[in-house]
Amino acid sequence: MSEKFKVKVNSSFDFDISGDQISNLDALQVSKNNFHILQESKSYKAEIVASNFNNKSYHIKINNNTYMVNIMDNLDLLIKKMGLGTKSSKLVDSIKAPMPGLILEMHVAVGQEVKENDSLFILEAMKMENSILSPRDGLIKSISAKKGDAVEKNQLLIEFESP
Repeated sequence: MSEKFKVKVNSSFDFDISGDQISNLDALQVSKNNFHILQESKSYKAEIVASNFNNKSYHIKINNNTYMVNIMDNLDLLIKKMGLGTKSSKLVDSIKAPMPGLILEMHVAVGQEVKENDSLFILEAMKMENSILSPRDGLIKSISAKKGDAVEKNQLLIEFESP
């Protein structure tokens, strides 16, 4: 299965792009930030003017028109769906199952102190192992699942002590 990307251009236009479409793109890198692209018998000059890897945002100039482009991959979409984005992550007081699955490993215990990005548990879903990370520093207040439990989407799994 090919990886999928959600692309937003100038905060107005949304596109779904597959990894196969990217692989089939006729693009030639002519320098570090400059590319020559052929698509449907048309030639384009593209330049990456600025990039922010952490936000996955890019300013791209194509034939002298500048565009602001944001790219989200499958992991970014899952993180957003779970409500663990950078803006809201500090407010998270509980972790719910992002999808139905099986708890393969539980890495924390009640009363344990965790740091942001510590692994909390491993959830197997759709034949993939997903490491669920802590969205913030905190103390584990309760755990509602254990290793081997089957969980449903949005089932409460872990609660944090309020700050």
